Amino acid sequence: MFHLCPSEPIPAFPPDLRTLAVDALNQVVSEPSELAEPWGDAPDGPKRRQGITRFRDVLGPPVPPQEEALFEV
Repeated sequence: MFHLCPSEPIPAFPPDLRTLAVDALNQVVSEPSELAEPWGDAPDGPKRRQGITRFRDVLGPPVPPQEEALFEV
């Protein structure tokens, strides 16, 4: 069976590779994807999408902290 979440920690990847992986996962779940289409009818479709979302969250490049406000509130 295919598992979306690794059982071991993901090694540290360069930020550009992480971004590329997230882009690839986005394409897998997008509308024209041949992989996403059967998931709509499958009983475990929502679970698979949730797994990909969690995987994207893990792979997503960290957002650097903002040093100063762009404008006053």
